Amino acid sequence: MEENMEEGQTQKGCFECCIKCLGGIPYASLIATILLYAGVALFCGCGHEALSGTVTILQNYFEVVRGPLDSLDVFTMIDIFKYVIYGVAAAFFVYGILLMVEGFFTTGAIRDLYGDFKITTCGRCVSAWFIMLTYIFMLAWLGVTAFTSLPVFMYFNIWTMCQNITAVEGANLCLDLRQFGIITMGEEKKVCTGSDKFLKMCESNELDLTFHLFICALAGAGAAVIAMVHYLMVLSANWAYVKDACRMQKYEDIKSKEEQELHDIHSTRSKERLNAYT
Repeated sequence: MEENMEEGQTQKGCFECCIKCLGGIPYASLIATILLYAGVALFCGCGHEALSGTVTILQNYFEVVRGPLDSLDVFTMIDIFKYVIYGVAAAFFVYGILLMVEGFFTTGAIRDLYGDFKITTCGRCVSAWFIMLTYIFMLAWLGVTAFTSLPVFMYFNIWTMCQNITAVEGANLCLDLRQFGIITMGEEKKVCTGSDKFLKMCESNELDLTFHLFICALAGAGAAVIAMVHYLMVLSANWAYVKDACRMQKYEDIKSKEEQELHDIHSTRSKERLNAYT
């Protein structure tokens, strides 16, 4: 009987401990972090492969040749974009961890307000800094989303022409890279609808795959924007909670101090009355 009671108490203690641990998880920050990682992974992975597909299309069908190493051509720009993608993936992996840790500390500070873990001025400054930084990153991701829509629009036009190849067969339409600013005006790299290169490009997997990869990259950038907005809401709410909690903490400290002073005054008067009586 005693063993059953001890086992029941142990199970109850484990259950309470699990509930306490689950209650300390910042679920809003967790959802925003998952959304951020998914968006960044989608943007970086699909964007990197889409850029590689673009290099293949330019070399095989438009016959664009890579220039010298010291020249700034379209291939050099694509390589730079790839390195930027590597940096974005690493930076936002670390930033997501930092925001998640800040969410844990803020949640713990609010829940354990009257415990050993107190809210400090440094903690409030860190929360304000994260709000400002997240707002800047949100604007940056909005710019990335707008920039990613450009290749989606370009590939959509080419893909539409390939899907309606019978309709444009009579019209001699050409895809000139000078229209997109990919090459200089002195060069002439174009593919017309009646040529074999255009037919091979439309039948190849590179065009269709690259187009849909850019769409996925655009969706990933949009998901990152949503994650940044979610983080802003979470950080602003945590800031408001921390501010109110700090006021409550000061009020409780002042109240405790006044009660202690009243207790001391009452004790002193009681001793004086007792001495006068004796």
